[in-house]
Amino acid sequence: MQLISQALRNHLIIPSWGEFCGKVKAIFEECSHIKDGNVATYIPQLARQNPDIWGLSICTIDGQRVSFGDSKVPFCVQSVSKAFNYAIVSSDLGADFVHSYVGHEPSGRLFNEICLDANGKPHNPLINAGAIIVTSLIRNHLTMADRFDFVLNEYRKLAGGEHVGFNNATNPLPSLILFYSPLPTLGVLFGWCRTAVLSGGSLFSVSLLLKKGLREELDLYFQLCSLETNCDTAAVMAATLANGDSKKHDPRRRIGNRDTEIVVSLLFAAKYGDFDVVRRMYLQGTNLEMADYDGRTALHVAAAEGHMHLVKFFVNVAKVNHQPRDRYGNEYTAVRDCLDKNYTTICTFVIVHRSLVPPTFVN
Repeated sequence: MQLISQALRNHLIIPSWGEFCGKVKAIFEECSHIKDGNVATYIPQLARQNPDIWGLSICTIDGQRVSFGDSKVPFCVQSVSKAFNYAIVSSDLGADFVHSYVGHEPSGRLFNEICLDANGKPHNPLINAGAIIVTSLIRNHLTMADRFDFVLNEYRKLAGGEHVGFNNATNPLPSLILFYSPLPTLGVLFGWCRTAVLSGGSLFSVSLLLKKGLREELDLYFQLCSLETNCDTAAVMAATLANGDSKKHDPRRRIGNRDTEIVVSLLFAAKYGDFDVVRRMYLQGTNLEMADYDGRTALHVAAAEGHMHLVKFFVNVAKVNHQPRDRYGNEYTAVRDCLDKNYTTICTFVIVHRSLVPPTFVN
């Protein structure tokens, strides 16, 4: 019912859905003629894939969906699994715990280069080195079969019960040494892990890997790379992460996210001069003095964009603080924003009226 209500009120995340789909379809058809590039060859089964398969799926956080082309043709997720594994482990163990073993920052290197940062940890969870460590954290007190089943079930939750399977033919482990170029060979990975253990001076805790054995941990990593889905399902999984699901799977989700969403909506409306949205939020009791991480309020944004009708509403009707200061200093008020953009009329209005003018509803 909520989705139907949102659609009837034109409050979906993409209001002009038909127009949006038409433009996406045009882009999809235009790109279908591009024949550059080659399929991956580091795994024999991948090298046999049909390069003419072309599909696209979109699923918004409100559940609006559209698909074009070969969107139901299955494929193995390979490195796409890294993002979902990171989300699952962070949800299960907490992001702080995960990042005690893997960093946050880009490495500046190729994604498949085996390297550590200055703290002796892989740079982030989305390069091969970091993804292996993230995988080693997954329920490592369980058997390999139970760990795999746990992740598979989590994927299916993210997919809302849609297709998620397994394609062993795309698992690189059995033929890694022969076919996994230019990615590191299994021998290089083993050697790197052993070196880190024997050195004794690294914060890189491969003892977690050793708990089950190097080959077993890498086997799980490659099995997760060989999970299979299709465009339709992958779009749902991505939307689930973007939406935070039930506030469980997205490691970025926090208790205060509702306030964050309100601030984003308010400042977005102020930027584009959307009076209807601002008025509706005011009537709903929203605090129009809410600020973003820089301390900038809707009055700051409306003044900086030259929207006099919103500035009048904020000052005369909502009675917001007419001189909120952002985090950059005392002089960075809405008046300063007006002066920077040469909106002298708005600047004069804010200074003269302040909060002294009796409330009048402004259109």
